[in-house]
Amino acid sequence: MKEIHMKIEPGNYRSVKLELSDAIELLNKVVSLRGIETKDINESFRILNNFDEFYEYQKKKFKDYVTPDKDVSDMIRGAVVVDNLKLIKENNKKYVVITFDRRLKEELIIKALNNMGYEVKIEK
Repeated sequence: MKEIHMKIEPGNYRSVKLELSDAIELLNKVVSLRGIETKDINESFRILNNFDEFYEYQKKKFKDYVTPDKDVSDMIRGAVVVDNLKLIKENNKKYVVITFDRRLKEELIIKALNNMGYEVKIEK
């Protein structure tokens, strides 16, 4: 199994850094496990599928993160999955740091990563 580190950020947000294709697969797994698709997930897929354009936007605006639009009703219900995304290019590879909403259960993220063949190590 490949090892991945999940960071617990201040405010109890969880984040993972993955290659672009794995990030898309992880979000698909989370949607599959939860059984619901929300606006933030759809926006996250749009951002990741247009990585280069959003990466340039992120750099041009001097932003570290791209925040997908969220539906207020999803926020009230606690159904939001993605808080923000950080798009990174390193050594001709594309990476994404996904910061999950703090109300998304840690077990769900770990289960999705395990299904992808990752062994999760928690970093605080």
